[in-house]
Amino acid sequence: MNTSDINTNDNYGIRNVAIIAHVDHGKTTLVDALLKQSKVFRDNQQPGDLIMDSNPIERERGITILAKNTAVTYGNVKINIIDTPGHADFGGEVERVINMADGCLLLVDAVEGPMPQTRYVLKKALRKNLRPLVVINKIDRPSARVAEVVDMVQDLFLEVATESEQLDYPVIYTSGRDGYATLNPAERGVDMDPLFKAIIDEVPTFTGQADGPLQFQVAALDYDNHIGQIAVGRIHQARIYQGQSIIQIDNNDQRTPSTIDNLYVFQNRRQSTIRQYLHL
Repeated sequence: MNTSDINTNDNYGIRNVAIIAHVDHGKTTLVDALLKQSKVFRDNQQPGDLIMDSNPIERERGITILAKNTAVTYGNVKINIIDTPGHADFGGEVERVINMADGCLLLVDAVEGPMPQTRYVLKKALRKNLRPLVVINKIDRPSARVAEVVDMVQDLFLEVATESEQLDYPVIYTSGRDGYATLNPAERGVDMDPLFKAIIDEVPTFTGQADGPLQFQVAALDYDNHIGQIAVGRIHQARIYQGQSIIQIDNNDQRTPSTIDNLYVFQNRRQSTIRQYLHL
């Protein structure tokens, strides 16, 4: 079983954030930049581009089809990142996986501006009270119209926001291709630090009850040839550990006894096994 791990230690925070945007606005390229700056790879390693798009069709077409999880560490904070599909045909998968997040990066192309899929997914995210951060990407392009796109994003929020607080969002300007972020689009950034810091400052740390029955919400399923089916999701209450007896509850409220055989967390591009229990 996989889980976005949760820790109550104040000295080690965790942020759960989803990246949402229209297709080809640079989500996966931006995640590439975050992974590379986080020293996931050796200095002599050549990871290539579109690191998260491991599916052959995704790499062929250059789009994200399946939602994927990764995690990076910035300072003493672990940031769980959900790379979501950007095409309207995969909207159902987006709705499921944003349940694992507390905040979202609304990624908008500095040339194209917000697109229909952007409006759809942002509305879903705001209804789930995800803290939004606006990322204007591809500001390095000669045809970028940054100020106009920022105004278009503001109009979009005025249209879909349900609370006045949702209109108060930070704006970060990035070039995923060149690997930098900046708070001033007139100044070229050096690295992704401004985006990392905005995530840490703006996305709330999840707080839950360590006591009571286990509540683990499954958002996606994976499969491994050696260990079988894997449930990917998030703990909302209590704690989970290897060998624990649980009850699976489906959409029809049918209850099936089961056992936690293995526990995994997302770290960098892969899943890491943990042998001890996870705390809320």
